[in-house]
Parts: sequence; structure tokens; C-alpha cells
Amino acid sequence: MDLIHPQLAAFAAVLEEGSFEGASRRLSVTPSAVSQRIKALEDRLGQVLVVRQVPCRPTPAGEQLLRRVRPMQALEAEALADFRPEGVAAASGRAIAIAVNDDSLETWFVAALAQLHQQHGYLFDIRVDDQDHTLDLLRDGSVLGAVTAQATPLQGCNVHPLGTMRYRAIASPAFARRFFAGGLDAAAFACAPMIVFNRKDALQWRFVRRVTRARLAPPIHYLPTSTGFVDAAARGLGWCLAPESLIEPVLRAKKIVVVDPSRWLDVPLYWQHAAVRSGTLQRIGQALREAAGSALRA
Repeated sequence: MDLIHPQLAAFAAVLEEGSFEGASRRLSVTPSAVSQRIKALEDRLGQVLVVRQVPCRPTPAGEQLLRRVRPMQALEAEALADFRPEGVAAASGRAIAIAVNDDSLETWFVAALAQLHQQHGYLFDIRVDDQDHTLDLLRDGSVLGAVTAQATPLQGCNVHPLGTMRYRAIASPAFARRFFAGGLDAAAFACAPMIVFNRKDALQWRFVRRVTRARLAPPIHYLPTSTGFVDAAARGLGWCLAPESLIEPVLRAKKIVVVDPSRWLDVPLYWQHAAVRSGTLQRIGQALREAAGSALRA
């Protein structure tokens, strides 16, 4: 059941499901009906809103509209919940789209999701990206809120600090002896293989420039897994930065070492979300702050 206009509901469903067929299954109408609703909405606004490809994606005008529709969906779900019989869970409702960086997802974030689901029956649609890029998903309307490294709020959004994630440079003992026996300098970093999450990941580069003030071209492994980072370092694949909470058990087992205990990289994290008076967003923000408070530095 949708309280918002059927054309807007079809528009959001197409982008969330990635296709007209997926939207038709969710809305229990034919793909043709979904297409007609989208076309009627585009005619009303005088703008093309959806790029018809697989998966469907919004045009710039569609992104602008989607940023407005996302908060409307949250308020709609709350309005419907007010009329739900007592004891009937909300888990059959629409999933809440949130963007988060992989390191948070692998450490403290899931605890907040579990609490919210148990207490309120929320479903979640989690999108993962680098902490410097999750805000792009909030900007284009893909998500309702984002865990981000960006402190400046987007227009129409609120921002709340969560805490600081501290990263340490780690390697296997043998790797550290081979490449860093003389300390951390440009010559060592230029030769030592470096493990990077993906091509958006700038943490290792920031650490190298902070230590050496040099722009280097070391050998690189691309390995898109946070937990796999620590295992790869322990197996001698290369050196990398990893969150303190992920490395502690492996460090105690002496499978890795911190290559320089006097140096680290701190990344402040924030929760940004659409600035609407929503009980759902308030509860999500509170749960995220509590979970982050037990895992991140103040």
C-alpha cells in the first residue's frame, strides 16, 4: 500500500529494483503500467527521469527528484505504522537504504542494524562504498542516509559525529623485517608491495604522503575486503592500513606487527541523513551513535 502518488511510487521502485519488471513485481502491476506511470510523470515535469538500461538509473533530474522522494517514503512508512494493529511487525515494509564504508560494516555497524530490526522490525538495503564516496549515494538519492568521512552537510541534510576510526599500518613480521628494517621512508615504501581496497581507497596513499611527503609508485595489490586485508598482510602479501579493532586478535597472535607504533591515520566518521522530522531517522541515528560509541574513538 502506497500513500504517495502512484507515479512517484513507480519511479522509486524502478530505481530501487533496477528494472521495470522488478518494479512491477513489487507494485503488483504490469511492466506496461509501470512504464506508463513513469512516462506520465516525465511528461508532467518536462524532464526525462530514468535512463532505460539494465540496471535502470536516474538522470540528473531523476536524482534531484529521488532526493525528495526518499524522505517522503520514510514518512509514509511511519504514517502506515500508526494504523498497523498492535503486535504486527513492520518487517514487511520497504527496506531502508543506507550507505556505509566497508570497515564500519565489518566492525560496529551491524550491531546497530540488529538492534533496530529487533526493536522496530526495520529492513535494510545497505550500499557499500569508500567513506569518502558514500555521500555521493546520498547526493544522488540512492540512500536515505550515509556513514561518511565528510563533515559538511549536503543541502537539505543533517550531520552528526559518530567518532574516529584509527588505522594502523600492518604487515607480517617477515615482511616488516624485509622492507621496513630501516624504518618508514620513501625508499622502503617505493619497494614494499601495498594492499589497497580498490581504486577509490586513498588511505594508504594518504599515510605514505604523511610520512614521506613524496608521491610514489609502489607495487599494488587490489583486494576489496576489509577482513581479507588483515589476513593478506599476515600471509606476507603486502602492507596495509587496517582498523584497530580488526587487527587486535591477529596482533596478539603475533601473525602481524604494527610497522611503526608511533604513526597512525585517524578518520572521523559522521552520519548524514535527509533533514526531515522522522522518528525512523531519529531511531537510526541514535542506534548508530550508540554502536559507534562502543567501537570508535571519541
